[in-house]
Amino acid sequence: MKIWVDADACPVVIKQILFRAAKRTETAVTLVANHAMSTPPSPFVSFLRVSSGFDVADNEIVKRTEPGDLVITADIPLAAEIIEKGGLALNPRGQLYTRDNIKERLETRDFMESMRSSGMEVGGGPAPLNQKDRQDFANNLDKILMQKRS
Repeated sequence: MKIWVDADACPVVIKQILFRAAKRTETAVTLVANHAMSTPPSPFVSFLRVSSGFDVADNEIVKRTEPGDLVITADIPLAAEIIEKGGLALNPRGQLYTRDNIKERLETRDFMESMRSSGMEVGGGPAPLNQKDRQDFANNLDKILMQKRS
């Protein structure tokens, strides 16, 4: 299993958790972004820079993901593509996207998008990442990595 990170919007604290997990479990983690990003010196962590543009990083992640790989993203359409391809998708708040919940999340996202595009003011987005979110992410990441090892 490889871990692919939609790194442009991934919080630094989540990347740090991923770097530690990569080292501890000897799992390959690749950050994909359209701007330069530093990574720790590690044989398990790499960085792939893609050109700027709408969904360029997402498309590269989909292209490279294989069944059983894990993608870290808050991007619901990207998560849906990964699930369709047989991969796993985990958001930075520790919520696992599944075949059972992705359709509902896509519908909610699309509804909110249509509300915004029609000129309606819709809430200010998600709350900042908190300690519980970080802990949920670390716990679910560990659970996924342990399941893959057994």
